[in-house]
Order: sequence, then C-alpha cells, then structure tokens
Amino acid sequence: MATIASLQRLPASKLSALLLSQPQDQESRVAIIDVRDDDHIGGHIRGSTHVPSRTLDHAIPTLVRKLANKETVVFHCALSQQRGPAAALRYIRERERLLGPARQPSSIADAMLKSAAERKTEATEGEWEYLDAEGKVEGKGETEQKVYILERGFQGWQEVYGEDPRLTEAYSKELWLDYDY
Repeated sequence: MATIASLQRLPASKLSALLLSQPQDQESRVAIIDVRDDDHIGGHIRGSTHVPSRTLDHAIPTLVRKLANKETVVFHCALSQQRGPAAALRYIRERERLLGPARQPSSIADAMLKSAAERKTEATEGEWEYLDAEGKVEGKGETEQKVYILERGFQGWQEVYGEDPRLTEAYSKELWLDYDY
C-alpha cells in the first residue's frame, strides 16, 4: 500500500521537458492536478486541472475515471508539502481500491458502479471507459500510471517557468515577489 514516504517527486525541469516533448496534435498523456484552494492565484501550469483540496472527497473517484488513459499524473499545491502529497496518496489508494492491486478488473465501470452504489449516487449512460483483456482503456492505451508530486510545488515551478507562456498560464509575477510560507 502506498504511503506518503513512498510517493515519488518529479522535479520541475523533468515535468517541463515532458510537457514540451509532447506532440501538439495529440491528446496529452500527462495530467497535472493542481489542488491549491484559495491560493490558486498568480498562475498555473498550462493544461493543468484545478481540483481544490477541499473538494477531493467527491472528486477523487471522478479523477480515477477521467485519468484512466493517462500515463503520468502529477499532483501539486503551492509547496507540495501537504495538500499535493495527500491528494496523490488519496488518488493512488482510490485507484487501487477501484482497480485492485493487480490492476486487471474486467472494467473500470464495474469498480466505479460499485463505488457509486456505495455512495448512493447515480451513474449516467456512456460515462464509463472499459478496459480490454490487456488492461488497456478501449482505444486509448495502458492503464498503468506513474503518479508523482511536483517537487517544490507551484512556488518552485513559477521561479523557473512562470514567465514561459509555453508552460505557464495567467502568470502574475507581482504576486510571487514576496511569496513566503
């Protein structure tokens, strides 16, 4: 079972290289999940998804489903010391719970429907992605994922890549000049 100590950290330089190496005409194989709350200001990594940490109880099962075809998932908060690692750990544990340790369920839909029933929520038709016999999402690729924490969080990222429009959106340098935790 995953623990905070077993989570892998990804330096900003490796994430930027990964993002820049992706073909622009294809769907990204990398998902970046920004779990900052009210401090989600001053910019964000291009293409990232904002999922405030206070919404994770409801969002994690949906993230597992939506990110099923991603090769790499990177979580971060401002510093990646508390919220980012906690979110990554919750994501990994929920993914293992839904898919099992062998990661070979007949379908992610079966796991998600079980989860939905447990939470007494309703599923809508066409909402689930199915895994084939090889553990791939039909028509999409491997389901085995690498889950990382962005080393030094967005604070570290913006120090190097904040002003690079290929990598950062809505950047406001003024907000980061006196940023200190």
